[in-house]
Amino acid sequence: MMPRVLIVEDEAGLRMTLGDRLSSEGYSVDTASDGEAGLERASAGAHDVIVLDVMLPKMNGFDVCRELRKRGVDTPVLMLTARGQVVDKVVGLKLGADDYLTKPFEAIELVARLEVLMRRRPTKSDGAGTYRFGDVTVDFRSAAVRRGTDPIELSALEFKLLRHFIAHRGETLSRDALLADVWGYDETPMTRTVDVHVAGLRQKIEANPKSPEFIVTVHGLGYKFLG
Repeated sequence: MMPRVLIVEDEAGLRMTLGDRLSSEGYSVDTASDGEAGLERASAGAHDVIVLDVMLPKMNGFDVCRELRKRGVDTPVLMLTARGQVVDKVVGLKLGADDYLTKPFEAIELVARLEVLMRRRPTKSDGAGTYRFGDVTVDFRSAAVRRGTDPIELSALEFKLLRHFIAHRGETLSRDALLADVWGYDETPMTRTVDVHVAGLRQKIEANPKSPEFIVTVHGLGYKFLG
């Protein structure tokens, strides 16, 4: 249930560095070292987001992006390049890229941009106002949650917290942000309110609350929903 990222980058050191960083952020990482391999892996549609270098052997990133869109693959693409000219950015965006990052860059900026792209992705809905992850189904219209056919009893606040996590799937949410957006606090109170409610929610939706797979802790930053 982890968000899946494909890194298409020919520089082995950068490919490994980005892979390690994104793995630590809760991503499932796949890699390719040239354009042709990247195109074939990306065409399978098995990824949630693609990091695509422009200067690649065998097939450059512009051509990979163009071909992906021609094949109907709508996975968000973040393009990387050592070039800084505006014309390169314009070309990439016109070919169907969703965002652009110029080398050198800080890993924290790449992670933030990927989170924005992930947030724009459609949720896994059946069109009737529901969302599914694992064996859990959330019905937003009736505020009902089930595991299989068994109901899960959530408080109004727990349901609001879960709905917020789902709306921001793949994004690292700080405790301050959660207090502001879910509780409506203008100022951060000295309390473990968020931690307590996250722990309670995990007890109800996680198969193993001590080793959660859906609501994970990003140490020093907050929480991330990977359902």
